[in-house]
Amino acid sequence: MTNVLRQRAARPPAQRAAPGAAGVEAAGRLERCVRRVDPPLRQGVRRVIVTVCLLPLLLLLARESLRLPTLAPFLAYGFVVLAGTTGMLYVAYTRYEDPADEALPIPVRSRGRAGRESASFPLLGEAPGVALLVAVKDERERIEECVRSMAAAAACLPGARVVIVDDCSQDGTVEVLRRLRDELGATLIELPRNVGKKHALVQACAVVDSEVIAFTGSDCVLAPDALRRCVRALVRDPEFGAVSGHCRALNADAGLLTRVQDVWYEGQFRVAKAAEASFGSVTCVSGPLAVFRRDAVRNYLPAWADDRFLGAPFRFATDRQLTGYVLGQAWRGAALKRRYADSPFVSAQDYPERRWRVGYVRSARVWTDVPATFRSLLRQQVRWKKSFIRNLFFTGSFMWRRGPAPAVLYYGHVLWVAAAPVMAFRHLVWGPAHGTFLLAFLYLCGVILKGCVWGLAYRADHPGDTHWRYRPVMSVLSSVLLAWLLPYSLLTLRRGVWTRGTA
Repeated sequence: MTNVLRQRAARPPAQRAAPGAAGVEAAGRLERCVRRVDPPLRQGVRRVIVTVCLLPLLLLLARESLRLPTLAPFLAYGFVVLAGTTGMLYVAYTRYEDPADEALPIPVRSRGRAGRESASFPLLGEAPGVALLVAVKDERERIEECVRSMAAAAACLPGARVVIVDDCSQDGTVEVLRRLRDELGATLIELPRNVGKKHALVQACAVVDSEVIAFTGSDCVLAPDALRRCVRALVRDPEFGAVSGHCRALNADAGLLTRVQDVWYEGQFRVAKAAEASFGSVTCVSGPLAVFRRDAVRNYLPAWADDRFLGAPFRFATDRQLTGYVLGQAWRGAALKRRYADSPFVSAQDYPERRWRVGYVRSARVWTDVPATFRSLLRQQVRWKKSFIRNLFFTGSFMWRRGPAPAVLYYGHVLWVAAAPVMAFRHLVWGPAHGTFLLAFLYLCGVILKGCVWGLAYRADHPGDTHWRYRPVMSVLSSVLLAWLLPYSLLTLRRGVWTRGTA
């Protein structure tokens, strides 16, 4: 049974990696060689290697910086974007270490601090209780693979339990879930009416009191060791309030669009999240595998479920918002708990507000279905951009307090997202309308260059895998089409529906 689950969970990425298996193995050997270097020297070795790899970009940026004051606005924008991308790559590849890697020493900052930082969750010793939760609505055709992968992941941890919430499905999903409950020993909660994903998950949290609360999506498949690796990261470092797994596309072989998104997902996790994790400030613990310490999140679940924005309920399953409660509770937590003081999540036990770190576990693999059509991709992106806008007003109010590096990564990303539709209009509409077609050409060349940089980073991690060539396609797609969704999302912000997608 366990072997079958392992094969099913590993099948999608195994099929994709086959052409470049030798290259991936070579990359793994290189990483193992770097690890053999003494810890004080390891980061220095990585810095040398990464600097050499980024040298062409560094030389280009150095040359352009000399004439930056005289550059036209669109060229200055391109310079800033390329400089930001280069800096993020440097940080991700020189500073990030997988916190679940037992070959690495326990973080020095955590030694001797377990009693003070997390009295109910010892640094070493007895395994913590873990609850793995999923909310389901009308997923009869594919929920079984998800639940079976959850059961296989929970089986790797003593005492871990699987909790499934059916949010009033109408397509026969509940019959499938009842069969799986009886077969796998999972806990099934059947809601009499539809309440939405956030409320469904919070109702599930009300019946568990585990030291670790993990969420996944109904369209996701977990690697058998994914949950164990995330819990290991929390055990090794009691300053972690939450960690995110590493997500790829489950349906990457469905077509060109899904392959493009698969490569994009790899970069968003391996580079963007790794850079944020280097400073303990991952701003979105993504829904496919989001693992939280109970002490860091339980008091804030009612605020998450009842989140309101612009005077109306914000119904999207905002992964960013829940992560924001962990990142910012030292400054915003007391006020949130006072607002929901009557909730059992707050009144039962008041957990101290701490400056938790939020991390990313690269070795915790999970796969999710990505949109296979442009229409579904647009709907997903609108949901994500609405969640981004809403979260900006919360996380943006305190991110500067977490230090210069996390602030630069966060606010730099915000500026890039905000400027994207403006620059797209300037170069792709206004310029050609006034006869400056060269402006559009140069803009697209810059977009493709940035995509190639991300693609080469993918190739460095996956030698021999030719899918790196899809990454520039995503850059063009983002600039030409997806950038326009930000103003649309802002204008339609109050529209909200139940969604199983991440946000």
